[in-house]
Amino acid sequence: MPQPVYLDHAATTPVRREVFEAMEPFYGPRFGNPSSVHRWGREARAALDEARERLAKCLGAKPDEVCFTSGGTEADNLAVLGPLPSQLAKERTALVTSPIEHKAVLATVHHAARGGAVERMLEVTRAGVIDLASADDVIDDTVAVCTVMWVNNEVGTVQPVREIAERVKAHGGIMHTDAVQAFGKIDIDVRQLPVDLLTISGHKIGAPKGIGAIFIRRGTHIDPLFHGGSQDGGRRPGTENVAAAVGLARAAELAVEEREAECRRLAALREMLEDGLMSRIPDAVVHGRGAPRAPHILNLSVPGTDSESLLMALDLAGVAASAGSACQSGSVTPSHVLTAMGVRADLASAAVRMSLGSLTTPECVARVVDLFPALIAKARRLSGAVS
Repeated sequence: MPQPVYLDHAATTPVRREVFEAMEPFYGPRFGNPSSVHRWGREARAALDEARERLAKCLGAKPDEVCFTSGGTEADNLAVLGPLPSQLAKERTALVTSPIEHKAVLATVHHAARGGAVERMLEVTRAGVIDLASADDVIDDTVAVCTVMWVNNEVGTVQPVREIAERVKAHGGIMHTDAVQAFGKIDIDVRQLPVDLLTISGHKIGAPKGIGAIFIRRGTHIDPLFHGGSQDGGRRPGTENVAAAVGLARAAELAVEEREAECRRLAALREMLEDGLMSRIPDAVVHGRGAPRAPHILNLSVPGTDSESLLMALDLAGVAASAGSACQSGSVTPSHVLTAMGVRADLASAAVRMSLGSLTTPECVARVVDLFPALIAKARRLSGAVS
């Protein structure tokens, strides 16, 4: 039986061997609580401080600007809600975002709007990129926080974060970017980027699930989400996950070291996959095509099919893919990202995301290209469509 093909790296990635080896001692003899004053605690504290320094270097940040979290969702919540009380006190009430953000941002913005903030939406082009003209319309002196993802997690489009950030800073607002899908795919240096807050997630880059981080530029005031401890200067109370922090730092270093070569490899493989599928299924629609895209995501729809049936058929054939964000698994509604892009409902309901990564080889791509037409033909027969 052929080896299974994993094309869902945007949902999660395998923990790298180097990362596991870096973490392992902290599940064994180096188990101390970093808040304890004895030697076990001091050893854990030293490891945590070193991990913070190493991750900060990967971001171009200072160590005290890095706060570890439980993942991207917590980091995004902290980025949106943390600055809000002090901003509302200055009569800055507007939260600016886009309709193609991850639900970790959108749901948090909606929550804040129920508590007195004013929600404003940027517009998105049919290619899946934020329209800068809309930024000029909604960014003004009342902006509290603007939050825009760097790379869209469903279609892979690269957003004009710098241009939006410059507008926000010109009006004195706070700028956040969700860089969960961007880290390791785009050169990130917060010394050169006018953002105040930036979030990443470990399990997208070969670290374990349950660890992430937020960059908080010096001078940016945030209120904590949690209470009851003084860890991380009170920004994120609770006993730190030392092992996972060490793993995240190691994964980040590897992602930065390998970024250029890995992006070239993934771009070539995605082109091979995209061209191969389009040559065999000419009426397939690639979402975001023609816009700047990160190299690891391909999102396409085939008329006359539906996502659920096609994903099941792919799974039975040994291929893992998704219909979009892993956080939306089980949802029968079309992707909010594709809907915001103006994609027809039937095509949005047929979308499949294939995301490439460390496990992807030319042989994997060739296998998917070879088996896809038969799966599409069967899906169309079952739906009553004419192939």
